Amino acid sequence: METTIDKEALLSELNRPYAISPDAVAFYRQNGYVKLKQVLSPEVLTYYGDILTDLVFRLNTLIKPMEERTTYERAFLQIMNLWREDEQAKEFVFSTRLARIAADLMGVEGVRIYHDQALYKEPSGGITPWHADQFYWPLASPNTVTVWIPLQETPMEMGPLAFAEGSQHVEIGRDIEISDDSEKLLADELQKQNFPLNNTPFELGELSYHAGWTFHRAGPNVSDQPRKVMTMIYMDKDQVIVPPRNKYQTADHAKWLNNVPVGSSPQNELNPVLFSY
Repeated sequence: METTIDKEALLSELNRPYAISPDAVAFYRQNGYVKLKQVLSPEVLTYYGDILTDLVFRLNTLIKPMEERTTYERAFLQIMNLWREDEQAKEFVFSTRLARIAADLMGVEGVRIYHDQALYKEPSGGITPWHADQFYWPLASPNTVTVWIPLQETPMEMGPLAFAEGSQHVEIGRDIEISDDSEKLLADELQKQNFPLNNTPFELGELSYHAGWTFHRAGPNVSDQPRKVMTMIYMDKDQVIVPPRNKYQTADHAKWLNNVPVGSSPQNELNPVLFSY
């Protein structure tokens, strides 16, 4: 018997506020990340997860065998801006529930989307090396945050996201791209500076938010299932674009910010405001 989907109920959940505690906000600001339980129901994750998964496999162009890939390519299949490919993917990505949490964690009046990306770590997929996301972004303010949404329960063998607590406050490794070198150099440096590591599984419906300068990594996927994750990157709606500091920021400025002039704010076409008080 086919179950009928109550689409209105799913949309209502995606746009209903989630009560985030002052403790969770304080934890995020101190540690640069927070994990929140039961943010999305199994029904929402299943329904939209199927849509996102279909898009990922339809749009994926990385078909090399695992042994021929670089460390970065082994880490995950990466498909960006699904919201521009499919109306239902857009419903999920534009969730005001998720965007409002981002605004509350950063303490800003509203947030824009920078871009979304699906990160699917295949069975036998390798590590995601230590890195900080904002290395890639030509943005003035550290008020940026990524929501990491596993579309299934994510035990340790699938390679859940791990965080170096409080690392958003230090200026190490801010000029390093994600690579074998970043993994080794940052692992040594983070250990030397005694940053506590949070490396724990994710329950179904649990997700995390991490700041743009928080160092994070993920282990390999040694399970026989893909580790399916959807992410959205949010920025303060009043974020300002700065001159790109490396070739990746030059590319990001063109692709995700439409080459909007340096010194101005992102525009609504590619970077709409998803929540504002």
